[in-house]
Amino acid sequence: MYNKYPKPVRACVNKIVESIQNVLMDIFNKIKDFVRQVNEIEYSISTNKKEFLEVYERNLALEQEILERTQELDQANKAFLTLKHVWELMNSSQPLASVLDKLVNSLHGEMGYINSTILKLNEDENGFFFNIKAFSMSPILKALQAHAGGDFENYRLRYDEASPVARCLKEHKILYTKEYLEVINNLLIDIDAEKIQQINKLGVSKFLIIIPLFQNQNPFGVMMVFSPREGVTDKELNFLSLFANQVEMAITIANLFETMKKEAVTDSLTELYNRRYFTEELKKEADRARRLNQPFTIISLDLDYLKKINDTYGHMAGDIAIKAIADVMKKNARSIDIPARLGGEEFSILLPGIDSNGGMVAAERIRAAIENEEVPQIGKITASIGVGTYPEHSMNIDELVEMTDQAMYRSKINGRNRVTIAKQNEEESWQEVAYGAFMDILNKRRIPVPEELTRELTSKLDVVHENSRQAKESLYSIVDMISKSYNPSISSGTTKSKISLAIKLAKKLEISKEDIDRLKIAMLLYDIGNIMIPEEIFNKTSPLTPDEKQKIHEHPIIAAREILQPISSITDIIPIIENHHENWDGTGYPNKKSGAQIPISSQIILLIDAYTAMSQDRPYRKAMSNEKIIDVITRESGKKWNEKVVEEFVGLLNELVR
Repeated sequence: MYNKYPKPVRACVNKIVESIQNVLMDIFNKIKDFVRQVNEIEYSISTNKKEFLEVYERNLALEQEILERTQELDQANKAFLTLKHVWELMNSSQPLASVLDKLVNSLHGEMGYINSTILKLNEDENGFFFNIKAFSMSPILKALQAHAGGDFENYRLRYDEASPVARCLKEHKILYTKEYLEVINNLLIDIDAEKIQQINKLGVSKFLIIIPLFQNQNPFGVMMVFSPREGVTDKELNFLSLFANQVEMAITIANLFETMKKEAVTDSLTELYNRRYFTEELKKEADRARRLNQPFTIISLDLDYLKKINDTYGHMAGDIAIKAIADVMKKNARSIDIPARLGGEEFSILLPGIDSNGGMVAAERIRAAIENEEVPQIGKITASIGVGTYPEHSMNIDELVEMTDQAMYRSKINGRNRVTIAKQNEEESWQEVAYGAFMDILNKRRIPVPEELTRELTSKLDVVHENSRQAKESLYSIVDMISKSYNPSISSGTTKSKISLAIKLAKKLEISKEDIDRLKIAMLLYDIGNIMIPEEIFNKTSPLTPDEKQKIHEHPIIAAREILQPISSITDIIPIIENHHENWDGTGYPNKKSGAQIPISSQIILLIDAYTAMSQDRPYRKAMSNEKIIDVITRESGKKWNEKVVEEFVGLLNELVR
């Protein structure tokens, strides 16, 4: 039928069909290509989805790991800060109680524990027990404080060898338990279980961790940590172990600081306060007394016949007697009083707020208690006591101390075992005599000093005459200035230190008050003859010639017979000065006297002068050590110096060094 159409028609139809076929083929190819692309897209989507899910899951895992690591880092940082706090406390020199309180509060606050407690192991006649040394601030603390009446220091906790607390110490390892209520119930002797349950509701604990604490390999106690967390990790145990080690070090260091502090202010033999602490507290009390217009009293006390006790029973017995005195002082002192051992057999007590009447009552009570004391090996002992009161006797502290000491010395001179009160103005007489002597020397030009120096010395003498409080210092300064005029190597303050030593030595030798006053004046004037000696002799570094030595040997005669003899007020002082270079064995100068022919004050001056010279630098040598000086003095005992004087002086030096 197709062939019936004309050929052109057929040709046209063929072209149309061919064209349609081409279009359809093109459409088919495009559809095929689209399907391919769709399939590729679907494949790609399927593949990427899988990868996306894998990435997503990895991101979730990474986020969880980051969270865990952040938490670990946070805990590690808290642990570091806690340990840093411990380290700071170890180097803070704070008291042990304060250190422990801050340690447990650091653990409690920074690490998130409900409560941290340190228990110390103690032992008495009833056996072992614990007491609370530190407790972190928490509601639990307040509840227990209320039950114990706030007195944790004396609150006794049970020591049960079967309990985890005791086992922790015996086994020397960390223990932990969920049964913390049983542990608490075992410790708290007088709190019933119901009360403990009530207390525990104040902080929700889930675990109790018990860490042993040791000090120098000896059990100190335990640290108890109440944790709100489920379970106890190895990391936590490692941290607590490290923390406990630091706590042990902190305890050791705090105890060391406390021991050092105690040793710094106390006398090792008696455990009374030492001279330095007494002096510091005396200054503080003086400031307070001036501010509040209140009195205070000083009691000066000296054990009688200590040398006799040492010689008869031995030095250990002497120490026993000294400790017996200290015990009496402690028993008879108020909590605010400052009892001190100043050295050797010398003691003092500072009584804040006490006037002279109260001071005499307190002193007499101490004296009677000492007399009634039965000392092992020795029997009865006694003490000589002096009493001085601010402001009644003096408003100058140094003067008050000296007046009190003089009162004690009068007790000793007048028969011992008695109390003597200080006398006002008892020091003025010797100062006035010294003032008059120097005025005579300067006004009558008895020594060759420049006009300018004379004016300066006279000005200082006016202070002596007008102001008794500054009199001694002015007199000392005058002598130093005169000494420097002929010997520039002499140090400032030399005169004061020499007189201080001389007075202490004189008291040990039990010289009378009057003779001590003479000694003070002699100490001011004994070397004044040196001003007539050429300066170059004093500064010479090479050995002296015989003529130069002779000139030096003339200075006691020059002082006594040329400068001082015309002054009638010091007639009894002149023999002391003339003989201050005489040796015990008769080898001294200028008169070759020996033994008892030499005044005791002259012997004291000779020894003090030699000691001072050896202890200071000289143009020809350096200053010698105390040990070397004592060796030199001891070797010359019985030759240059009286053996008894040497013995007492060496004892005095040893006391001053301690």
